[in-house]
Amino acid sequence: MLAPWLADPTAKKQLETLDACVEFDLLAAGTTWDADRIRDTRIAQPLIFATSLVSAYAALTAHTKPAAVTGHSVGEWCAAVLAGVLTATDAMTLVAARGNAMALACEEEPTGLCAVLGGDQDEVTEAATARGLALANNNGPGQLVFGGTREQLDSFAVTPPSKARIRALEVAGAFHTEAMHPAVAQVSENAATYAVNDADIPLISNRDGSMVTNGRQILDRLVDQIALPVRWDLVMETMTAIESTVAIETCPSGTLSGILRRNVKSVTTRTVDTPQDARALLTTDLRTSELTGAHR
Repeated sequence: MLAPWLADPTAKKQLETLDACVEFDLLAAGTTWDADRIRDTRIAQPLIFATSLVSAYAALTAHTKPAAVTGHSVGEWCAAVLAGVLTATDAMTLVAARGNAMALACEEEPTGLCAVLGGDQDEVTEAATARGLALANNNGPGQLVFGGTREQLDSFAVTPPSKARIRALEVAGAFHTEAMHPAVAQVSENAATYAVNDADIPLISNRDGSMVTNGRQILDRLVDQIALPVRWDLVMETMTAIESTVAIETCPSGTLSGILRRNVKSVTTRTVDTPQDARALLTTDLRTSELTGAHR
Protein backbone atom coordinates (compact mmCIF):
# COMPACT_ATOMS: atom_id res chain seq x y z
CA MET A 1 0.00 0.00 0.00
CA LEU A 2 2.81 2.45 0.75
CA ALA A 3 5.09 1.81 -2.22
CA PRO A 4 3.60 4.46 -4.55
CA TRP A 5 3.53 7.04 -1.76
CA LEU A 6 7.14 6.50 -0.77
CA ALA A 7 8.06 7.48 -4.32
CA ASP A 8 6.51 10.91 -3.67
CA PRO A 9 8.83 13.18 -1.61
CA THR A 10 6.04 14.96 0.27
CA ALA A 11 4.19 11.76 1.16
CA LYS A 12 7.43 10.03 2.11
CA LYS A 13 8.24 12.76 4.64
CA GLN A 14 4.72 12.48 6.09
CA LEU A 15 5.08 8.70 6.41
CA GLU A 16 8.47 8.98 8.08
CA THR A 17 6.90 11.28 10.68
CA LEU A 18 4.13 8.75 11.33
CA ASP A 19 6.64 5.89 11.43
CA ALA A 20 8.28 7.52 14.46
CA CYS A 21 4.99 7.19 16.38
CA VAL A 22 4.79 3.38 16.29
CA GLU A 23 6.89 0.53 17.64
CA PHE A 24 7.33 -1.35 14.36
CA ASP A 25 8.74 -0.57 10.93
CA LEU A 26 5.74 1.11 9.31
CA LEU A 27 7.45 1.61 5.95
CA ALA A 28 8.49 -2.03 5.69
CA ALA A 29 5.02 -3.17 6.74
CA GLY A 30 3.50 -1.22 3.87
CA THR A 31 5.94 -2.43 1.24
CA THR A 32 7.54 -5.81 1.93
CA TRP A 33 5.69 -7.60 4.75
CA ASP A 34 3.29 -10.35 3.66
CA ALA A 35 -0.47 -10.42 4.20
CA ASP A 36 -0.36 -12.69 7.24
CA ARG A 37 2.06 -10.41 9.03
CA ILE A 38 0.17 -7.17 8.43
CA ARG A 39 -3.18 -8.76 9.32
CA ASP A 40 -2.16 -8.46 12.99
CA THR A 41 -4.46 -5.81 14.48
CA ARG A 42 -1.47 -4.03 16.04
CA ILE A 43 0.01 -3.60 12.55
CA ALA A 44 -3.08 -3.31 10.37
CA GLN A 45 -4.70 -0.35 12.10
CA PRO A 46 -1.71 2.05 12.10
CA LEU A 47 -0.82 0.96 8.56
CA ILE A 48 -4.30 1.64 7.19
CA PHE A 49 -4.48 4.93 9.08
CA ALA A 50 -1.14 6.09 7.66
CA THR A 51 -2.03 5.08 4.12
CA SER A 52 -5.43 6.73 4.34
CA LEU A 53 -3.96 9.93 5.73
CA VAL A 54 -1.21 10.51 3.18
CA SER A 55 -3.63 9.79 0.32
CA ALA A 56 -6.19 12.15 1.87
CA TYR A 57 -3.57 14.90 2.19
CA ALA A 58 -2.77 14.44 -1.50
CA ALA A 59 -6.45 14.58 -2.41
CA LEU A 60 -6.91 17.81 -0.45
CA THR A 61 -3.94 19.36 -2.21
CA ALA A 62 -5.63 18.67 -5.55
CA HIS A 63 -9.12 19.67 -4.45
CA THR A 64 -11.05 22.36 -2.60
CA LYS A 65 -12.18 21.96 1.00
CA PRO A 66 -14.79 19.17 1.26
CA ALA A 67 -18.28 19.68 2.65
CA ALA A 68 -17.69 16.92 5.21
CA VAL A 69 -15.36 14.09 6.13
CA THR A 70 -16.12 10.60 7.37
CA GLY A 71 -14.54 7.18 7.71
CA HIS A 72 -15.50 3.58 8.36
CA SER A 73 -14.09 2.23 11.64
CA VAL A 74 -10.39 3.16 11.88
CA GLY A 75 -10.98 5.46 8.90
CA GLU A 76 -12.80 7.82 11.26
CA TRP A 77 -9.47 8.66 12.89
CA CYS A 78 -8.15 9.83 9.53
CA ALA A 79 -11.30 11.92 9.11
CA ALA A 80 -10.71 13.51 12.52
CA VAL A 81 -7.23 14.64 11.43
CA LEU A 82 -8.59 16.09 8.20
CA ALA A 83 -11.26 17.91 10.20
CA GLY A 84 -8.53 19.52 12.33
CA VAL A 85 -9.56 17.80 15.57
CA LEU A 86 -6.28 15.90 16.16
CA THR A 87 -2.75 16.30 14.89
CA ALA A 88 -1.50 13.51 12.63
CA THR A 89 1.04 12.33 15.19
CA ASP A 90 -1.42 12.36 18.11
CA ALA A 91 -3.94 10.41 16.05
CA MET A 92 -1.31 7.89 14.97
CA THR A 93 -0.23 7.33 18.57
CA LEU A 94 -3.84 6.80 19.63
CA VAL A 95 -4.56 4.49 16.68
CA ALA A 96 -1.56 2.39 17.69
CA ALA A 97 -2.90 2.28 21.26
CA ARG A 98 -6.31 1.32 19.83
CA GLY A 99 -4.79 -1.54 17.85
CA ASN A 100 -2.87 -2.83 20.86
CA ALA A 101 -5.90 -2.60 23.16
CA MET A 102 -8.19 -4.34 20.67
CA ALA A 103 -5.62 -7.10 20.13
CA LEU A 104 -5.46 -7.69 23.89
CA ALA A 105 -9.26 -7.79 24.09
CA CYS A 106 -9.27 -10.40 21.33
CA GLU A 107 -6.95 -12.60 23.39
CA GLU A 108 -9.40 -12.78 26.31
CA GLU A 109 -11.86 -14.98 24.38
CA PRO A 110 -11.88 -16.24 20.77
CA THR A 111 -14.38 -14.09 18.88
CA GLY A 112 -14.89 -13.03 15.30
CA LEU A 113 -17.12 -11.40 12.69
CA CYS A 114 -19.25 -12.60 9.82
CA ALA A 115 -20.81 -10.68 6.96
CA VAL A 116 -24.39 -11.46 5.98
CA LEU A 117 -25.23 -10.62 2.39
CA GLY A 118 -28.82 -10.56 1.20
CA GLY A 119 -31.94 -11.73 2.96
CA ASP A 120 -34.55 -9.66 4.76
CA GLN A 121 -32.77 -7.30 7.17
CA ASP A 122 -35.21 -7.82 10.02
CA GLU A 123 -35.15 -11.60 9.62
CA VAL A 124 -31.37 -11.65 9.44
CA THR A 125 -31.04 -9.52 12.57
CA GLU A 126 -33.57 -11.65 14.48
CA ALA A 127 -31.76 -14.86 13.50
CA ALA A 128 -28.35 -13.47 14.45
CA THR A 129 -29.42 -12.08 17.81
CA ALA A 130 -31.21 -15.36 18.60
CA ARG A 131 -27.79 -17.01 18.47
CA GLY A 132 -26.25 -14.36 20.71
CA LEU A 133 -24.55 -12.38 17.95
CA ALA A 134 -24.34 -8.59 18.03
CA LEU A 135 -24.51 -6.10 15.17
CA ALA A 136 -21.02 -4.79 14.32
CA ASN A 137 -21.62 -2.97 10.99
CA ASN A 138 -24.72 -1.90 9.13
CA ASN A 139 -23.47 -1.07 5.65
CA GLY A 140 -26.90 -0.63 4.13
CA PRO A 141 -29.59 -2.99 2.83
CA GLY A 142 -28.35 -6.54 2.48
CA GLN A 143 -24.94 -5.81 4.02
CA LEU A 144 -24.80 -6.53 7.74
CA VAL A 145 -21.88 -7.69 9.89
CA PHE A 146 -22.31 -9.51 13.20
CA GLY A 147 -19.85 -10.46 15.90
CA GLY A 148 -19.71 -13.05 18.64
CA THR A 149 -17.89 -16.09 19.94
CA ARG A 150 -16.59 -18.70 17.52
CA GLU A 151 -19.28 -21.11 18.72
CA GLN A 152 -22.04 -18.56 18.07
CA LEU A 153 -20.69 -17.78 14.61
CA ASP A 154 -20.42 -21.47 13.71
CA SER A 155 -23.99 -22.10 14.85
CA PHE A 156 -25.26 -19.18 12.78
CA ALA A 157 -23.40 -20.37 9.68
CA VAL A 158 -24.96 -23.83 9.83
CA THR A 159 -28.49 -22.50 9.30
CA PRO A 160 -28.32 -19.14 7.51
CA PRO A 161 -31.46 -16.99 7.19
CA SER A 162 -33.54 -17.35 4.05
CA LYS A 163 -31.91 -15.92 0.89
CA ALA A 164 -28.84 -14.83 2.86
CA ARG A 165 -25.17 -15.76 2.46
CA ILE A 166 -22.84 -15.82 5.45
CA ARG A 167 -19.14 -15.13 4.99
CA ALA A 168 -16.59 -15.35 7.80
CA LEU A 169 -14.31 -12.30 7.95
CA GLU A 170 -10.56 -12.58 8.46
CA VAL A 171 -10.31 -10.44 11.56
CA ALA A 172 -8.86 -11.03 15.00
CA GLY A 173 -12.09 -10.62 16.95
CA ALA A 174 -15.57 -9.19 17.33
CA PHE A 175 -14.72 -5.56 16.65
CA HIS A 176 -17.42 -2.95 17.32
CA THR A 177 -19.26 -5.17 19.81
CA GLU A 178 -19.29 -5.44 23.59
CA ALA A 179 -16.32 -7.83 23.33
CA MET A 180 -14.20 -4.69 22.85
CA HIS A 181 -15.26 -2.97 26.10
CA PRO A 182 -11.85 -3.64 27.72
CA ALA A 183 -10.20 -1.81 24.82
CA VAL A 184 -12.54 1.17 25.23
CA ALA A 185 -11.47 1.58 28.85
CA GLN A 186 -7.77 1.46 27.95
CA VAL A 187 -7.96 3.88 25.03
CA SER A 188 -10.30 6.25 26.87
CA GLU A 189 -7.81 6.70 29.70
CA ASN A 190 -5.07 7.41 27.18
CA ALA A 191 -7.15 9.75 25.00
CA ALA A 192 -8.15 11.94 27.95
CA THR A 193 -4.61 13.37 28.05
CA TYR A 194 -4.64 14.62 24.44
CA ALA A 195 -5.56 18.13 23.33
CA VAL A 196 -8.25 18.51 20.69
CA ASN A 197 -9.61 21.29 18.50
CA ASP A 198 -13.13 21.83 17.28
CA ALA A 199 -13.53 20.65 13.70
CA ASP A 200 -13.30 23.13 10.86
CA ILE A 201 -14.86 20.52 8.56
CA PRO A 202 -17.91 18.62 9.92
CA LEU A 203 -17.33 14.93 10.63
CA ILE A 204 -20.17 12.51 9.85
CA SER A 205 -20.14 10.14 12.82
CA ASN A 206 -20.23 6.33 12.58
CA ARG A 207 -22.38 6.24 15.70
CA ASP A 208 -25.54 7.81 14.32
CA GLY A 209 -24.73 9.65 11.09
CA SER A 210 -24.84 13.05 12.77
CA MET A 211 -22.52 15.85 11.66
CA VAL A 212 -20.28 16.71 14.62
CA THR A 213 -17.87 19.63 15.06
CA ASN A 214 -17.15 19.64 18.82
CA GLY A 215 -13.61 18.30 19.14
CA ARG A 216 -13.93 16.60 22.53
CA GLN A 217 -17.21 15.00 21.49
CA ILE A 218 -15.60 13.67 18.31
CA LEU A 219 -12.70 12.11 20.22
CA ASP A 220 -15.08 10.57 22.76
CA ARG A 221 -17.13 9.13 19.92
CA LEU A 222 -14.03 7.69 18.26
CA VAL A 223 -13.09 5.88 21.45
CA ASP A 224 -16.61 4.65 22.25
CA GLN A 225 -16.97 3.41 18.66
CA ILE A 226 -14.49 0.63 19.38
CA ALA A 227 -17.35 -1.25 21.05
CA LEU A 228 -20.31 0.22 19.12
CA PRO A 229 -21.63 -0.83 15.70
CA VAL A 230 -20.56 1.17 12.66
CA ARG A 231 -23.78 2.66 11.28
CA TRP A 232 -22.60 3.33 7.74
CA ASP A 233 -26.24 3.19 6.67
CA LEU A 234 -26.86 6.36 8.68
CA VAL A 235 -23.68 7.98 7.33
CA MET A 236 -25.03 7.44 3.81
CA GLU A 237 -28.38 8.93 4.81
CA THR A 238 -26.56 12.08 5.89
CA MET A 239 -24.63 12.21 2.61
CA THR A 240 -27.97 12.16 0.84
CA ALA A 241 -29.46 14.79 3.16
CA ILE A 242 -26.64 17.28 2.52
CA GLU A 243 -26.99 16.64 -1.23
CA SER A 244 -23.51 15.26 -1.77
CA THR A 245 -22.60 14.67 -5.39
CA VAL A 246 -19.05 13.32 -5.12
CA ALA A 247 -17.24 11.17 -2.55
CA ILE A 248 -13.47 10.71 -2.63
CA GLU A 249 -12.33 7.44 -1.05
CA THR A 250 -8.77 7.33 0.22
CA CYS A 251 -6.32 4.43 0.06
CA PRO A 252 -6.86 1.48 0.47
CA SER A 253 -9.98 2.11 -1.60
CA GLY A 254 -12.76 0.13 -3.22
CA THR A 255 -14.99 -1.17 -0.44
CA LEU A 256 -16.71 2.08 0.50
CA SER A 257 -17.03 3.24 -3.10
CA GLY A 258 -18.82 0.03 -3.96
CA ILE A 259 -21.23 0.42 -1.04
CA LEU A 260 -21.94 4.03 -2.01
CA ARG A 261 -22.59 3.20 -5.65
CA ARG A 262 -25.18 0.61 -4.61
CA ASN A 263 -26.94 2.77 -2.06
CA VAL A 264 -26.47 6.46 -2.88
CA LYS A 265 -27.18 6.80 -6.57
CA SER A 266 -26.73 10.57 -6.55
CA VAL A 267 -23.06 10.31 -5.50
CA THR A 268 -20.18 9.83 -7.93
CA THR A 269 -17.16 8.13 -6.35
CA ARG A 270 -13.48 8.83 -6.92
CA THR A 271 -10.62 6.82 -5.44
CA VAL A 272 -7.10 7.89 -4.49
CA ASP A 273 -4.64 5.01 -4.17
CA THR A 274 -1.59 6.69 -5.72
CA PRO A 275 -0.18 10.19 -6.14
CA GLN A 276 -1.23 9.96 -9.78
CA ASP A 277 -4.85 9.42 -8.69
CA ALA A 278 -4.65 12.57 -6.57
CA ARG A 279 -3.27 14.62 -9.44
CA ALA A 280 -6.08 13.34 -11.67
CA LEU A 281 -8.57 15.07 -9.36
CA LEU A 282 -7.27 18.39 -10.70
CA THR A 283 -8.98 17.67 -14.01
CA THR A 284 -12.22 16.44 -12.40
CA ASP A 285 -15.22 18.67 -11.72
CA LEU A 286 -15.82 18.08 -8.01
CA ARG A 287 -18.47 20.24 -6.43
CA THR A 288 -19.87 18.80 -3.17
CA SER A 289 -17.79 16.00 -1.70
CA GLU A 290 -16.76 13.98 1.33
CA LEU A 291 -13.43 12.37 1.96
CA THR A 292 -14.01 8.85 3.21
CA GLY A 293 -11.50 6.65 5.01
CA ALA A 294 -11.25 2.93 4.52
CA HIS A 295 -12.40 0.32 7.01
CA ARG A 296 -10.40 -2.38 8.78
